[in-house]
Amino acid sequence: MSILAKIAEIENEMARTQRNKATAHHLGLLKARLAKLRRELITPKGGSGGATGEGFDVAKTGDARIGFVGFPSVGKSTLLSNLAGVYSEVAAYEFTTLTTVPGVIRYKGAKIQLLDLPGIIEGAKDGKGRGRQVIAVARTCNLILIVLDVLKPLGHKKLIEHELEGFGIRLNKQPPNIGFKKKDKGGINFTATCAQSELDAETVKSILAEYKIHNADITLRSDSTADDLIDVVEGNRVYIPCIYVLNKIDQISIEELDIIYKVPHCVPISAHHRWNFDDLLEKMWDYLKLVRIYTKPKGQLPDYTSPVVLPDERTAVEDFCLKIHKNLIKELKYALVWGSSVKHNPQKVGKDHVLEDEDVIQLVKK
Repeated sequence: MSILAKIAEIENEMARTQRNKATAHHLGLLKARLAKLRRELITPKGGSGGATGEGFDVAKTGDARIGFVGFPSVGKSTLLSNLAGVYSEVAAYEFTTLTTVPGVIRYKGAKIQLLDLPGIIEGAKDGKGRGRQVIAVARTCNLILIVLDVLKPLGHKKLIEHELEGFGIRLNKQPPNIGFKKKDKGGINFTATCAQSELDAETVKSILAEYKIHNADITLRSDSTADDLIDVVEGNRVYIPCIYVLNKIDQISIEELDIIYKVPHCVPISAHHRWNFDDLLEKMWDYLKLVRIYTKPKGQLPDYTSPVVLPDERTAVEDFCLKIHKNLIKELKYALVWGSSVKHNPQKVGKDHVLEDEDVIQLVKK
């Protein structure tokens, strides 16, 4: 029996099962089995698998990477060529773009790489079309733009989300607050720091047994679901922010546009007429959470044209040094910082000081 047939069978059984307290245990088991089969689909057992798609992996350049995901013919290529000035072939039939087309834009001093990925079709997570490689590239992005046609958005949005979820990509979510630690002996030690609506010790044990884990510490620090636990045990999930871009707004009325504007994580644009691009760029910048640090050579004015751009979670002076060169941190004596992260300007700081957006730094070597 093929993996796809097994997946279909489990999905049918889950659809047939009523959801209540008595069946929660059974559903948890089915979900775990489903997750394992999905993983086998993405990474086939036995060696290295077949040859990968040509021209898919693009070298990562710049400070951040944004992938455009969407069905064929929603205007991904038009959007890319109008934003970045890169020519990605555009035509009025589906599947024009066959491989990844990269482009780079400079925005607020940061170099941002844009990737126009080929159209995803239904069943991509099951290996249909070029879907598997497309989503593999999407996993490496810092931000995903799901491009939708404004005339048929909701059905498409659900399908694409479903495909990405099947590949272990979680959109606009935080990693679940669950402590998970494997042990050599001692059985399963289950603690919950707050009331649980879905998981109990039995369900947790059965899900872990499905993964052949019989000794582990599990701590639930928030009200978690079976899916959250499976995500933590699988450990290969990526959490990526996502913006829904509704294209072709030149075909709808102003009243409809007002309604669309209220949807969260959503930006209406017209790629062809270049409407509302500034709003899209601003939102992209917000979601990327990048921090710009300006450098100042000794006895000169700060260089405001080319900042060093760091991701939001790693902005210590040490990370700044590593971004420039890995040997720099060994020679660092201290740094002088001007800006909002220090109490007085300039302030002498060590390598653990955390920098904020648009700080100016001067490094003093030993």
